[in-house]
Amino acid sequence: MSNDTNVDDPPEDAPGSASDDTQREHHEDADPERQGSRSPLEEEGERRDTTDESVGGVVQDQNQESDPDADPDPESGIDPSETVEDDEDEIETVNDLGSTVDVDPGVEIDEENAEDDLLGGLMVDSTEDIEVPDRLVDQVIGQDEARDIIIKAAKQRRHVMMIGSPGTGKSMLAKAMSQLLPQEDLQDVLVYHNPDDGNAPKVRTVPAGKGEQIIDAHKEEARKRNQMRSILMWIIIAIVIGYALLTVNILLGILAAGIIWLIFRYTSRGTDAMVPNMIVDNGDQRQAPFEDATGAHAGALLGDVRHDPFQSGGMETPSHDRVEPGSIHKSNKGVLFVDEINTLDVRTQQKLMTAIQEGEFSITGQSERSSGAMVQTEPVPCDFVMIAAGNLDAMENMHPALRNRVKGYGYEVYMEDTIESTPEMRRKYARFVAQEVERDGRLPHFEREAVEELILEAKRRSGRKNHLTLHFRSLGGLVRVAGDIARAEDRDLTTRDDVLQAKQRSRSIEQQLADDYIERRKDYELQVTNDGVEGRVNGLAVMGEDSGIMLPVMAEIAPAQGGGQVIATGKLQEMAEESVQNVSAIIKKFSDVDLSEKDIHIQFVQAGQQGVDGDSASITVATAVISALEDIPVDQSVAMTGSLSVRGDVLPVGGVTHKIEAAAKAGCSKVIIPKANEQDVMIEDEYEEMVEIIPCANISEVLDVALMGEPKKDSLVDRLKAITESAFDQSQSTVGSASGSNPSPQ
Repeated sequence: MSNDTNVDDPPEDAPGSASDDTQREHHEDADPERQGSRSPLEEEGERRDTTDESVGGVVQDQNQESDPDADPDPESGIDPSETVEDDEDEIETVNDLGSTVDVDPGVEIDEENAEDDLLGGLMVDSTEDIEVPDRLVDQVIGQDEARDIIIKAAKQRRHVMMIGSPGTGKSMLAKAMSQLLPQEDLQDVLVYHNPDDGNAPKVRTVPAGKGEQIIDAHKEEARKRNQMRSILMWIIIAIVIGYALLTVNILLGILAAGIIWLIFRYTSRGTDAMVPNMIVDNGDQRQAPFEDATGAHAGALLGDVRHDPFQSGGMETPSHDRVEPGSIHKSNKGVLFVDEINTLDVRTQQKLMTAIQEGEFSITGQSERSSGAMVQTEPVPCDFVMIAAGNLDAMENMHPALRNRVKGYGYEVYMEDTIESTPEMRRKYARFVAQEVERDGRLPHFEREAVEELILEAKRRSGRKNHLTLHFRSLGGLVRVAGDIARAEDRDLTTRDDVLQAKQRSRSIEQQLADDYIERRKDYELQVTNDGVEGRVNGLAVMGEDSGIMLPVMAEIAPAQGGGQVIATGKLQEMAEESVQNVSAIIKKFSDVDLSEKDIHIQFVQAGQQGVDGDSASITVATAVISALEDIPVDQSVAMTGSLSVRGDVLPVGGVTHKIEAAAKAGCSKVIIPKANEQDVMIEDEYEEMVEIIPCANISEVLDVALMGEPKKDSLVDRLKAITESAFDQSQSTVGSASGSNPSPQ
């Protein structure tokens, strides 16, 4: 979401705003030498009353003392009487921002049918009828708390740390903040040669747009000086050559002329060195700067000084011309965005913390073996608002002092993954599709049916009943693939069939591998979906985030060589090992077989190099072991998923939708899922007729469905119910009360 072409430019600088804050007073007035050569040039640089209006606002004369009456808020440099009221008008409350979906005149919202309509009652034929907001903050969908914090942080200039899954809108919110910050107090930063110490360049800040005028004035003065020197040089050379001709000593005259030319050429470099280097140019900036420093090395983030291989003989480049600004300096008076903040080096994080605290940071060479390491400028302003972002693991490797700095002077916010599917939210999703089409600029608009299919996909990807996913980056990718398909066929609108085709084309790598894996297993007859087999159960698992796969589990009972034990193979991770131990406790309680003299071998067939993680195969393992112990076959047309407590309760797991679809692809006709997950099933229409979904609350219900051989199966199930009837009744009420909660993926 990096295209900002639809965003209105901020208003021009308000007259009367003052920008000579404490920082500029320190760098300009306290040390006149930092302003470089003054002579006629300073008159050009100081003539602000006639030029500042053309470059971005009226600014006080730097030689003039600050007037408290003219600047009631010297720390900010802005007159509150002229700006606070405007800020309140420009920055609405969170309830006003993006709360409605505007459509073209004549298009209405059917409030009566809004609850049942996939578009929330939005009566449009295509996304072309939906108006897209200009500002990014109005385009944010679903993250109301984060948006509210961004608005407050922009008004108060607070730092923000956003933690959440990728693709939920962190970078979009950061860019939105840069549009909310004031533009009138932006500055240009100039670096001057220091005649006293060439390795300690001077720094000067001026109002935005003024820096270019100062440099042009310096260049013009340098050009005039060089022109006068050239005229003087050629006059002297002409005199020398004329004298040589008179004395008939031409060779000596030519040699003398060459020496004079070299002397003038060498000394002219001092004049060129007086031209300052503008390291931050905000003259054409129409809003507060936004710098994305994600993955930046120390030099790119903190600034650097280029190496100069010519260090002697008058050929060296002046140190101030080799200074390069960092992202912290470019984002002065704006926003510095750092995603994956934990990937920054610890020392870099410490220096970043110093820059945040001081509001200024000197630039020096980052390479110890470079000539730039000898150079260190005066402190350069870096009064930015930092937005740090990352996944949940970002907090582990983030420097604690830096996090404390952000938290102490700002906000921390967690980005939601899903949101409730209300009519208003579904209307915003329709607007999201329109936003993606307009942002891309090359896609045809989407028909109503195509938008409805995208909203259904958003529901499905949320993994929760009556919720929508907030992973907009992946959903936007689906929009672009569908639009590309329609554009390739030269259609004016993108249809529902294009979206369905895009869903097939935009499958993740994990899903493609899972589908290929299922087909290969069919070819080699590893998939068993007919008859019954003792000790073999079709388990279900998830690869990645959105790819289901069938994972058979086999159990075998063997005489023990010593004490009986449970042996599981298949590269089990910690949670999977614990689930096997839980299952062994259930088996010992419910089985009549003496396990002290038997070993239970459990195999996760073709688990792959990654092994098995999570405990969603608990009921699969329990069914396989009980089948092997009791010599009762398992129906191979049944697949199952679910966690299991030590008391036999079937607990909710994640990814049930993808697991059911994987079972349907593999040829199973029945799928057992936890009863608490019944509300989370949102399979594609093509699979609804292929499988029967059976929710179960306890292990006895699972065995009743999965086992075959009526006399023995009925006897076993009745025995289990008799033993645990009271426990199951109690656990069923517990599971039932939790069925409306969001299950944690297992």
